Amino acid sequence: MKRKVVLGIGGSSGSCYAYRLMTKIKDSTEEIELGMVMSENALVNWELEIGPFKKEDWPFLFYSKNDFSAPFASGSAKYDTMIICPCSMGLLSRIAQGNSEDLLTRAADVILKERRKLIVVPRETPYNLIHLKNMTILTEAGAIICPATPSFYYKPKSITEIIDTVVDRILDLAGLEVTTKRWGEINF
Repeated sequence: MKRKVVLGIGGSSGSCYAYRLMTKIKDSTEEIELGMVMSENALVNWELEIGPFKKEDWPFLFYSKNDFSAPFASGSAKYDTMIICPCSMGLLSRIAQGNSEDLLTRAADVILKERRKLIVVPRETPYNLIHLKNMTILTEAGAIICPATPSFYYKPKSITEIIDTVVDRILDLAGLEVTTKRWGEINF
């Protein structure tokens, strides 16, 4: 059965996480229909951190932030998972408060109201009390907060391997196939 996943890319730093996530989904043997929406700041950060963003390099369905005719703007389209990576605290706040002003926030609202899986990957640090309360609101509403906090127990040897410790965790949480190094399978 084809998985229907939304990937929202917010405007905080951390485009490398979105890039690796997209690469792993593109290279997956799993059947995944990926709908994508990016904020304007996401495109700015992508260019600053990675270089020009080229839609034609990716085999995904792209939607503009104001395209409310996108299938995942409605629960009837049955997208089962939404990942927001990276997620700024402003975007996280708008979702927590139910402010569906654009396709990113509307899609997150739909996923929550349909009791489907929303994975939010905040990248900013440190957190203030407002950030923590908004994360609590989203958690209580059913979202999974997965901060972009890498692990180091298997001694990664490159920045990409460090990034992949976060990305592989996101893919696991989404229920997508991933080959990764796991605790208990590592020789220390």
